[in-house]
Amino acid sequence: MTQFLNVAIVQAAPIPLCIDRGIEQTVSLCREAIDQGAKLIGFGETFLGGYPIWLDEAPGAALWDHPGSKALHRILMDQAIVENDPRLAPLQELVDTSQICISLGAHERLRSSLYNNQMLFRPNLPVLNHRKLVPTHGERLIWNRGDGSTINVHQADWGRVGNLICWEHWMPLARAAMHNLQEDVHIAAWPTARETYQIASRHYAFEGGCHVLAAGTLLHRQDLLDGLQQVGGHAEAEALFHEIPDAQLQFGQSMIIAPDATILAAAEDREMILSAKINLDAGKEAKAALDVDGHYSRADVFDLTVDTRKKAGVNWSDT
Repeated sequence: MTQFLNVAIVQAAPIPLCIDRGIEQTVSLCREAIDQGAKLIGFGETFLGGYPIWLDEAPGAALWDHPGSKALHRILMDQAIVENDPRLAPLQELVDTSQICISLGAHERLRSSLYNNQMLFRPNLPVLNHRKLVPTHGERLIWNRGDGSTINVHQADWGRVGNLICWEHWMPLARAAMHNLQEDVHIAAWPTARETYQIASRHYAFEGGCHVLAAGTLLHRQDLLDGLQQVGGHAEAEALFHEIPDAQLQFGQSMIIAPDATILAAAEDREMILSAKINLDAGKEAKAALDVDGHYSRADVFDLTVDTRKKAGVNWSDT
């Protein structure tokens, strides 16, 4: 019997910097997607807190000791999600009640470092974290690198779901590890799913024989200024935002992709819930021609070891 699943991407503008308001917004958007029948919902990169677009768009953001960049880093640290964060309870309650899964990007703080975390909320289970393995280019001014302990998937009643973030989709060994975990559906989280990112997402779907939700977000400069005011404002941070062109900065361009790389649904350049009913059996049929973790892997030639130990850096012992 063919198995179908209703999936959705929430393509919206986040509330930058302000996590509390962002969680309220996320719950409301998810309720709307659930009312439309979604059982799996994907959001773009760091939807909670917003993508740090000033690193790309503000000419002075990367200058040493920049007062605006330092102020924004402090705000991100103060606002960031932490382990067992009670602010996430409304999202977990929604997931438990509705028996759905939500893939949601966020800034996370672990000790004194920030991480780019794509959290997977699942019913009656702890949040499954995936911390970005390699922050790209200017992102390294903000985020630390994740380790192998958060390369994982969730086993749902209908199949397996996992996620990677942005340029991780150009890490061949990360892809190989995820394909070995046998995803049925994969969330590819992007700031904007621009053309090259769409190509990477479609390639991932074909290579992995899985459905892919390529999730992007929207953003205007005014969203940054509005979010800053929500956390009390800061003159230096506001001055940095005014270095950014007064224009749209992120464009969504989300899409839902079948295992044969066919585009099942593509978003318009506006706030919307992009949805599709996917055929989970299509991934099994795709493996007849290409199974990169099986008959196309040449395990006698190639070998991959994934270190899933947590790397704390400092280990305390009383022995």
